[in-house]
Amino acid sequence: MNILVLNCGSSSLKFQLVETDAERIAGDDDHKLARGIVERIGSHGVITWQTEDGRKRRHAESVRDHRAAIDLVLRWLISDDSGIASIRKLGDIHAVGHRVVHGGERFQRSVSIDEEVLAGIEDCFELAPLHNPANLLGIRSAIELLGGAVPQVAVFDTAFHATMPEESYLYAIPYQYYRRYKIRRYGFHGTSHRYVSYRYRLRHGVEREQLDLISLHLGNGASACAIRGGQSVDTSMGFTPLEGLVMGTRSGDIDPQIIEFLMQKEGLDIHEMDTLLNKRSGLLGLSGLTSDMRELLEEATENDDRRARLAIAIFCQRVKAYIGAYLAKHGAFDAIVMTGGIGENAAPVRAQILQGLEHLGVELDEQANENLRGEEGRITREGCPLPVYVIPTDEELLIARDTFRVVEDRPRRW
Repeated sequence: MNILVLNCGSSSLKFQLVETDAERIAGDDDHKLARGIVERIGSHGVITWQTEDGRKRRHAESVRDHRAAIDLVLRWLISDDSGIASIRKLGDIHAVGHRVVHGGERFQRSVSIDEEVLAGIEDCFELAPLHNPANLLGIRSAIELLGGAVPQVAVFDTAFHATMPEESYLYAIPYQYYRRYKIRRYGFHGTSHRYVSYRYRLRHGVEREQLDLISLHLGNGASACAIRGGQSVDTSMGFTPLEGLVMGTRSGDIDPQIIEFLMQKEGLDIHEMDTLLNKRSGLLGLSGLTSDMRELLEEATENDDRRARLAIAIFCQRVKAYIGAYLAKHGAFDAIVMTGGIGENAAPVRAQILQGLEHLGVELDEQANENLRGEEGRITREGCPLPVYVIPTDEELLIARDTFRVVEDRPRRW
């Protein structure tokens, strides 16, 4: 089955075309035919295409809206230029899987999209105003362009965390606000945490019910997740993706009273305050330079920039604090897994996070850590009590597999 995976952001569209079926999933042998991204939707777009043989092409053209972006992707996939032999017409795309950021309490697993599901996604707009509207635009555009006969499946970032107990997801505010407005911790990056936990199980031959893991998705967006018996029992992101770890431009945890204080001192309205916390804080706000960890590491190494070093240190301390909190709250774990752009590639950041955790059973193998970049592997010494692994995430592959299972009505095995 050829499955198109779409991830619509507010001004971008990521896509991947995956050939998969029950046999390929069982053998971990899915066929990734193409991938790419359309950036700057609504203006002069930048489009990057990449096929399975490694050919890469980048060009610019006007992209009016998400419908135009998806139409552009579809026309390229069936063109001779893509070189994909199995895709010659739109009918060769058998299903579409959509990343949807927020499913609220209603959507606790991936589902086939119908009018009721579309309405449910729209009901979550106020919970994810930056994400769900774009996700819904992508879904409606794909249905319009491919026709109603092509199955469409929604895969929710929040679904993996639906297993959290009340003591993990409730806030200490009057309970009626949870009952009235469903204010609670939902958690995000669930697709990534779920994927790397599956890869860990595959690598170590562990049954899902036996898996106890701390998963760290460290990128421009970052979150921690405690996994017990193969299920999420705690996570750092909350009602929105703003809570938790320090991120590229998001503050993570702060004293809520700071919001009113700054609004009074700086004369900010609520929208300006929201922008400050979501787009001007985090690594960018601390360093005053950039939200990109790669650039901060360069500045710290080459120019000994104090604020770059400070931003990195605070990022690492926050991650370390969540590791300690999960160990204290949930007991022993089999391992820690790092993923995401920073987790997969930034050896100095990984080392700084793990420094000082020897008393918890973490013994870093400095050479293994330095040598590992963008690949699966262990970065702690053989036989240490709490090993740490790096596992690259692949959210699009999981979305494709979930799409196949929903379309074929097969049970999920992981």
